[in-house]
Amino acid sequence: MTLRLVQVNLKARDDSTVGRFWAEALGWVASSAERGATSVAPVGFVWTDPAAPVCIDVIAVPDPGTVRDRAHLELATTSATHCAELVARLTELGATPAEPVREGSPRTVLADPEGNVFCVLEPAEVYRDTGPIAAVVVDCADPRAMARFWGEGMGWTTHEVDDDRALLRAARGAGPFLEFVATPHLTTAWHRAHLDLVATPIDDQAVEVARLRTLGATPEDVGQGDVPWAVLADPEGHQFCILGRG
Repeated sequence: MTLRLVQVNLKARDDSTVGRFWAEALGWVASSAERGATSVAPVGFVWTDPAAPVCIDVIAVPDPGTVRDRAHLELATTSATHCAELVARLTELGATPAEPVREGSPRTVLADPEGNVFCVLEPAEVYRDTGPIAAVVVDCADPRAMARFWGEGMGWTTHEVDDDRALLRAARGAGPFLEFVATPHLTTAWHRAHLDLVATPIDDQAVEVARLRTLGATPEDVGQGDVPWAVLADPEGHQFCILGRG
């Protein structure tokens, strides 16, 4: 039994517009099987495939500004030229600077057309084989505690951990990193993204939910009603979902 990070769930007022932005940003395609939900993934993507890449699911909500999540995306680049070209292309697609450019910073902080913050990273060896999404970064109070919970919960390998940062990755050494960063002002720096996980095999959803609860996760009621996914929160209150069969 294992858990896999299958997608980053991103909230927006207009899911189709934001979905098109991210599809063009990542070189993927946007599709919608139901009103209010746009999937952004490579051609041929099957979310139940254990080898599938981590993708993006854009979900429409009436007021995205009220969403209180703490995760954001960081995009990989392969060279200084690629980094500059990507920032320029994203700007043409509608991205805007989210904070002033800082000399010597390894990242450019941008926001998508609805204000969802993300970063474009300068090239780094550690991210050379992640694909277009280098990392999913989560603001937290205690990176060491988060590394323990998520490392055991997902069976991911911890590559770095100290009081400021924890860096985890799937044991098979593929896909983006999961990074927990100590953030002094957690209640004032909100994002609109959370993690969606899936059990392997998928029918072990209930077993995995029970196991995560023994590690310190708690069930969350966000008004989801009768749905095929379970909403949980980790020991610091970061919400995430365990997907099931639709």
